[in-house]
Amino acid sequence: MIKISNISDFDSKLLPIDPGVYLFKDNEDVILYCGKAKNLRNRVSNYFSKTSNLSIKTQHLVSKIRIIEWIIVGNEVEALLLENKMIKKYSPKYNISLKDSKTFAYIALTKEKFPRIISSRRTGSKIETFGPYTDGTMRRELQRLVVSIFKIRTCKVLPKRACLNYHIGICTAPCIENVSYEQYKNQVEKARIFLNGKYDDIAHSLKEKMDEASKNMQYERARELYNQIKSIELISKKQIVDNEKKYDQDIMVFMRSNERVMIVQMGIRKGVLLGKKDFVIDYQDNFEYEFLRAFYTSNPIPHEILLNENCWVDNNEKLAIEDFLANLRGGPVRINVPLKGERKKLIDLAKKNIDLNMEHDAALFELQNSLNLPSLPIIIESFDISNIGDEHIVSGMVRFVNAKPDKSGYRKFKIKTVHMANDFASIQEVVYRRYSRLQRENSRLPDLILIDGGAEQLSFAIKSLEKLGLSIPIIGLAKKMEDIYLPSEVTPRKFNNNSKMMLLLRKIRDETHNFSLNYNKKRRQMKMREEFSSKLLKNYK
Repeated sequence: MIKISNISDFDSKLLPIDPGVYLFKDNEDVILYCGKAKNLRNRVSNYFSKTSNLSIKTQHLVSKIRIIEWIIVGNEVEALLLENKMIKKYSPKYNISLKDSKTFAYIALTKEKFPRIISSRRTGSKIETFGPYTDGTMRRELQRLVVSIFKIRTCKVLPKRACLNYHIGICTAPCIENVSYEQYKNQVEKARIFLNGKYDDIAHSLKEKMDEASKNMQYERARELYNQIKSIELISKKQIVDNEKKYDQDIMVFMRSNERVMIVQMGIRKGVLLGKKDFVIDYQDNFEYEFLRAFYTSNPIPHEILLNENCWVDNNEKLAIEDFLANLRGGPVRINVPLKGERKKLIDLAKKNIDLNMEHDAALFELQNSLNLPSLPIIIESFDISNIGDEHIVSGMVRFVNAKPDKSGYRKFKIKTVHMANDFASIQEVVYRRYSRLQRENSRLPDLILIDGGAEQLSFAIKSLEKLGLSIPIIGLAKKMEDIYLPSEVTPRKFNNNSKMMLLLRKIRDETHNFSLNYNKKRRQMKMREEFSSKLLKNYK
């Protein structure tokens, strides 16, 4: 163990040259970061010998290090495995964490006498899984098609009488013995073929049935089959890879923008493109390895991982990481950086998917620089007031994360303390209610607050923040001239309306306005229904 009071105290000679895991701790013995090394002395020394060249996040880490500990192991693969265990156990602040990412879901067939189709985020001995699907919309669409075409049951327990699915023609009702075991088994087998990506086989079979139904003048049945074939064609067009592949692949594209890194992951299972997942992380040294470790600790590991760049110091490091992933997977794993051919086309496809994220990131950096914000405004919350006269005074708040709407973070407020049309007092109330609650819950505060309005609306919002003792960056955006009002600045600032920053702010402001207006309409409709019901009841009496 090494104890240091500042960077100059560090002495690399105290560290061994063996492979192992190192721990950086603060003065309260809290683990800040856990890393692996082929040579502990060389790796740890890098943090202290070139501090000016380190990322901002890593510079913050180094400034807090007071204790360095290490564990020597036999080789680099053992170091990777031990590091992974320790990160899981201690969750160090400066290691990349993907706690907010959900485990991808599968489509599954249960292993019952009459199997049912379900979605599952887990695998197990009681289900046969297909996927996982990174695109939830595609997963639901496929599942709906399987139910519609192959009439697989969805009920948890076989009912005693036929349910609605039977009556609308999307279940053969094994519950009432309307279908034999062998017939249902055949339905399930066809569904299995379909879920394995053999769309053409099923489409051909459905076309034959459609032609037969048409010859027999069963036009409604023929139309139903035609629609199913078109749905399958739409699904198959989304698959841009070779359906004959017998192994799984992941595409990982890393693109850095200033102090942030955007990542697109695209999963391919047996040649079928299942969708994509986007991530944004802070830039730090070895972020590629850090991300791969964090991602594959909680997600299925494919046979092959395609990267857009070579991020290994030498081939031995690449081999060590492949061995580490193979150990987790229980089978071989290859990591490749394709330069041409079909694999390179997949990388190019993933790069196209990351372009929009780069645009969003550019808008956030422009916003930070133009308004001199203390940090990148990853979370922006925006407020607007909506009322008609003195009735139905409400407010809506929308939340954008990484320049994208976070619908789960939207909030509605029915104004409680203001009984007349007064936008200023209403803004003061909702801002206080919102952030007093976040304070009580110890929840993360936004990086920027946007008020729909000018100097007066902004001043009333600031009063609430001051009352709560908060210093969150806050601005007002006026509608007519698109001017930006800042605290303690009398004259509003004017920016290019077509800049990335202004386009983003207007998008957020307009989304807030529409959200508030829709809530106001809903309140009015509810009041009208109540008055109508009351009138009916009165007339009845």
